[in-house]
Amino acid sequence: MILAMFVLGWIAVNYPLSPAKIKLFVWHKTIGISILILVLLRIAWRLSNPTPVLPSHMRSWERRLAHTSHALMYLVMAAMPLSGWVINSAANFPLKLYGLIRLPNIAPTDKAIQIQAELVHITLFWVFIALLLLHIGAAFWHHFVGRNEILLRMLPGTTRFRQKTGDRCL
Repeated sequence: MILAMFVLGWIAVNYPLSPAKIKLFVWHKTIGISILILVLLRIAWRLSNPTPVLPSHMRSWERRLAHTSHALMYLVMAAMPLSGWVINSAANFPLKLYGLIRLPNIAPTDKAIQIQAELVHITLFWVFIALLLLHIGAAFWHHFVGRNEILLRMLPGTTRFRQKTGDRCL
């Protein structure tokens, strides 16, 4: 959903002013708020359910970096739709989720706030891209250079391919 949002947002920003552009933005905003709800539910799930223990072969700095990058990804995934909601509110553009549920404004109507929120929104986009690339790069590094099962642990249905005697890949 998040990757689709990036594409939809990019198309909406670059689309010529028309009713279609407004519809693209309405869907972008609706899906964005839906992602916010899902991220909040995911955070609640993660707080109430323990995550798998990181493998014992990982260095302490790798563990800290993994925990920090995950926390930052969750923070950005929540902050992006919130900054979009502030943009929408500051522009005083009524927002209805799926055309049904009207959301209240969370910021006063103010062009300066709108511009700042737009800057935050696009900055969060690039921060998320950087975090995502770091996450993917680390997973590949662990798999191809470190030759361990960190990447395999992320993939569904791969436990049958893991060695039974430790964290190392075959």
